[in-house]
Amino acid sequence: MTALRLLQRMKRDWMHTGRRPSGLCGAALLVAARMHDFRRTVKEVIRVVKVCESTLRKRLTEFEDTPTSQLTIEEFMKIDLEEECDPPSFTAGQRKLKIQELEKALSKKLEDVEGEISIYQDEIENELENSRPKAKGVFANLTKDGNVWHTSCSPKTFPGKPKTQTPWI
Repeated sequence: MTALRLLQRMKRDWMHTGRRPSGLCGAALLVAARMHDFRRTVKEVIRVVKVCESTLRKRLTEFEDTPTSQLTIEEFMKIDLEEECDPPSFTAGQRKLKIQELEKALSKKLEDVEGEISIYQDEIENELENSRPKAKGVFANLTKDGNVWHTSCSPKTFPGKPKTQTPWI
């Protein structure tokens, strides 16, 4: 009798739409058995109703999202809720839309923050360039010409001077 009430409630919550009834029956049987202290495993129910374990788990999680699942056993037996829930596929679609909107908003905020960071980075680099000590003496002439000595250059090659090939010995 409890399983029948659970099925009626699931139908009022639009859980039956687009689904085969065996998954709902399995979920209702499992919940009703546990409500009345009959310890039945998921595998035992699966063997009876002939559905996959993942299907049964999906129906149980869908039922968990309804207000009926929040009632105690006594409240469920006495009270018949008047409100109906939206179908699980509809709520899943709404959830996906909300997630997409949040992702768009976060990406916009991330772009704004990256823009601010690049502005601050440019300001810091300019300040560092301006606060760098100026070269004096012989080194000042080298930096004005654009010729800067590199430590990676060999003594025979200088920046700005073409490389000469050494003959093979």
